[in-house]
Amino acid sequence: ALALAYAGDHGRARTLTDDLGKRFPEDTIVQFNYLPTLRAKIAVSKGNASEAIENLRAAAQYELGQSTSSAYGWTALYPVFVRGEAYLATHQGNEAAAEFQKILDHRGIVLNEPIGALAHLQIGRAYALQGDTAKAKAAYQDFLTLWKDADPDIPILKEAKAEYAKLQ
Repeated sequence: ALALAYAGDHGRARTLTDDLGKRFPEDTIVQFNYLPTLRAKIAVSKGNASEAIENLRAAAQYELGQSTSSAYGWTALYPVFVRGEAYLATHQGNEAAAEFQKILDHRGIVLNEPIGALAHLQIGRAYALQGDTAKAKAAYQDFLTLWKDADPDIPILKEAKAEYAKLQ
């Protein structure tokens, strides 16, 4: 569902999200992490960032936690990442930077999830919104260093390089 939401397939993402909620109505991690995050990402993708921020209120008290039902879970700060995206979409640079900083401060929770690297890019965008070019450049450089050996045709990498060039 999360991948579908990022891909813009909102209908299928919503169907899977609704099904997850129906199948696990008493599961804490589903109700207070997965569902708010999925609903928020769908909302952000559809241009409803304020709705996304509201959806994620339910996740706030659980977002730094990990499930004990599995040694690995995708809960690794995704509510924080999506909230940061929502703040970027509403041009709230300070709030967005604070969310992405949480991810950078808790790398032991994020492990090897993609949001660990993407948080560098997103915090750079947040700093750019704030008009803090020096911090923005440093964050973009951190992201580009992490992705220095990546396929140069990856769209997010192309975007990051173009945005960084505009900061120069």
